Amino acid sequence: MAANKKPGQWNKETIIIVGLMCLVFLWTLNRVEMENKPQEETTEKIEKPETKATQKVEKALVPLATGKEPIDKIFVQSGCTACHTIPGIRVAKGREGPKLELGTTARRRLADPNYRGKANTDWEYVQESILNPSAYIVQGYPDHVMPRWYGQKLTAGALDKIITYLLKIEEVP
Repeated sequence: MAANKKPGQWNKETIIIVGLMCLVFLWTLNRVEMENKPQEETTEKIEKPETKATQKVEKALVPLATGKEPIDKIFVQSGCTACHTIPGIRVAKGREGPKLELGTTARRRLADPNYRGKANTDWEYVQESILNPSAYIVQGYPDHVMPRWYGQKLTAGALDKIITYLLKIEEVP
């Protein structure tokens, strides 16, 4: 069969492969164009169901982390890495907040006479430190620097994952 083929003539398989490649190229080009368009342009073309119960999603209600992400991603998405040094999290080299070695320091802070919180366990202390950071201010660091909205922006799963991780970190003398 190949011997009967004239120079420059394509067989069926070649035509099919070239056609599929063209389709994939055009599809990819379309996807790139859609991603580069402003949000308003792309949402206008989507038909929205008209219901009275349609709710507008407010940015304030979207969680920073769900708890399904890897721990390092949770710390980055939540902004913890900007202010804290967190052992084991490569990008967490912040200096605005204390180093997070809570596997050791949580017990000491609970026993500190300056502690004004309500926690009784290390777990409760770490949770309280995230949700109500003014309950205990680590000496040498100012109050009112850590955001107070983590209770609204982290899911229970993300908060549990953060606490579990931080309680495993022991202070290195």
